[in-house]
Amino acid sequence: MTAIRRGSVLAALAVLAVVMLVPFAIVAMNAVKTPADYSSGGPLALPESIHFDALRAFWDRVDFGQKLWNSALISASVAFFAVVLSVLNAYALGIGRVKGRLWIMVLFLVANTLPQEQLVYPLYYLAKETGLYDTRLSMIIIFTAIQSAFGTYLLSSVFGTFPRELLEAAQLDGAGRWRTLWRVVVPMSMPTLTVLMVFFFIWTWNEFFLPLIFLISNENQTVPVALGVTAGDKYMDATMQSAASLLGILPAIVFFLIFQRTLTRGITVGAIK
Repeated sequence: MTAIRRGSVLAALAVLAVVMLVPFAIVAMNAVKTPADYSSGGPLALPESIHFDALRAFWDRVDFGQKLWNSALISASVAFFAVVLSVLNAYALGIGRVKGRLWIMVLFLVANTLPQEQLVYPLYYLAKETGLYDTRLSMIIIFTAIQSAFGTYLLSSVFGTFPRELLEAAQLDGAGRWRTLWRVVVPMSMPTLTVLMVFFFIWTWNEFFLPLIFLISNENQTVPVALGVTAGDKYMDATMQSAASLLGILPAIVFFLIFQRTLTRGITVGAIK
């Protein structure tokens, strides 16, 4: 019975994997077609020959190399600073047990539920007043605050269950709060922090709404914003749209594959704890 159950689970996972990969395969297939092949055979037909004209045309049209750098810089900066800020906040709330901890946690929980549409006008006004509008720094600051709200809420719960024996042992060895944080708490929480950093990177990379509003110049735009230039009201090149989608998703997939073991290890450690 166990073998049959395992086989059923593997078969279900295989079917699910195929269902998830089919759209990606269709996009990749259409990205290497010519417009003539697409018009004659449709989106599901195999290409007669492989052409990279659509990929090159989209890359040159939007200066995709610059867009990749912008997205990578913003996402990596947000992932790092949001984790650091989350750790500092959670250390005070989860281990330091500051006064009003419950209400502060409720505040962070409410912040996580706010839609970005409600934040646009005050953030736009502040960016204009501080001279940060249409700069990558504005996106780094905004998304660091947004992501750290979730990170603080999550890590506060994790740090709240941190073994008190280790903290007391560090105090007996003469370690202050700052040294305890960086020498004891952070190393032991590193699997959770790396998972959080990966998620922050991917979430920030996929953001579209706020970068569309705050990054209006071509040299500052990110990859998701660049994908919108391939479609128009009167005309849409399906092969270029597929090429844009393929180029837009590949970096996130590569990043995920690189840190796949880190994610698995972090989730496994969290489950064991």
